[in-house]
Amino acid sequence: MKTIAVLTSGGDAPGMNATIRAIVRTAVENGLKVYGVTRGYKGLIEGTMKEMDLRSVSNIINRGGTMLYSARCPEFNTPEGIQKAVKTCKDKGIEGVVCIGGDGTFRGAKDLSNYGGIACIGVPGTIDNDIACCDYTTGYDTALNTIVDIVDRIRDTTESHDRCAVIEVMGRNAGYLALNGGIAIGATSILIPEKEFDLDRDIIDRIKRAQKSGKEYFVVMVAEGCTDRLKEMGIDGVEALARYIQSRTGVEARHAVLGHAQRGGYSSAKDRIIGSRMGNRAVHLLLEGKTNRVVAMQKDEVVDYDINEALDMKKSIDLDLYRIAMEISI
Repeated sequence: MKTIAVLTSGGDAPGMNATIRAIVRTAVENGLKVYGVTRGYKGLIEGTMKEMDLRSVSNIINRGGTMLYSARCPEFNTPEGIQKAVKTCKDKGIEGVVCIGGDGTFRGAKDLSNYGGIACIGVPGTIDNDIACCDYTTGYDTALNTIVDIVDRIRDTTESHDRCAVIEVMGRNAGYLALNGGIAIGATSILIPEKEFDLDRDIIDRIKRAQKSGKEYFVVMVAEGCTDRLKEMGIDGVEALARYIQSRTGVEARHAVLGHAQRGGYSSAKDRIIGSRMGNRAVHLLLEGKTNRVVAMQKDEVVDYDINEALDMKKSIDLDLYRIAMEISI
């Protein structure tokens, strides 16, 4: 193998730049030519890429987002789109591609490998921490610390005015950010999609119990994946949930949707280190002639799985951690 490429796809995540840096420098140090593809699979279809060298990735390890940019690409889900991407690779002499992202990115890598004969390695990069084969995904730690920092600030004013703050955090259909963020900031209640919940039992009654013990301000952490369940209960989002809480408890309630602030900012040391380790492993897998593999972290070790096995895995949140959160939060 003489030439490889790297791309980022799907939602951006802190630590992606550290992963790109490790991929480029590992490739160059091992005598490979490496291209950086801009805007994911869209860039691979359109041929928007640049050759990268050691200096191309200077001073990016600390930056959030992705220097290669990202984009959704419905066209890549079609046979015609895949063939366009394959043609780009063949025109540039690209024999292997490292694809950084989540499950959707890995499915794209699988298609590019199976239908186009291009060796592909997937590397997890998502703040949701929802990649089943991976204990920890690059970007999660930074996002979690960002949530804690923002909610700590919200809690200051919540306490000053004896209010209830209802906070929605990201995570798609996974509750890792809400659960661990809720524990870290001392939330009174935490709603996650992996755990059935009842608004009166899990929020209203808990607030009333805390009031009896003398507590006068409250934080309720809600994972975005709970939205559909709330709608089934007649609650259309966290703003409506705040109104419901106020009507049932008499506590003034305000809501906040943290949104894309959770994705940005300087990446944490953990995300930089893990991103670097996984990026390095991805290149060595290509050098070994491997394809259709996903790099992962398991018990603090960098491992890799067949991409089909990785996509078929299921990940379960630690419900004992949820139990602990409920016992210590009032």
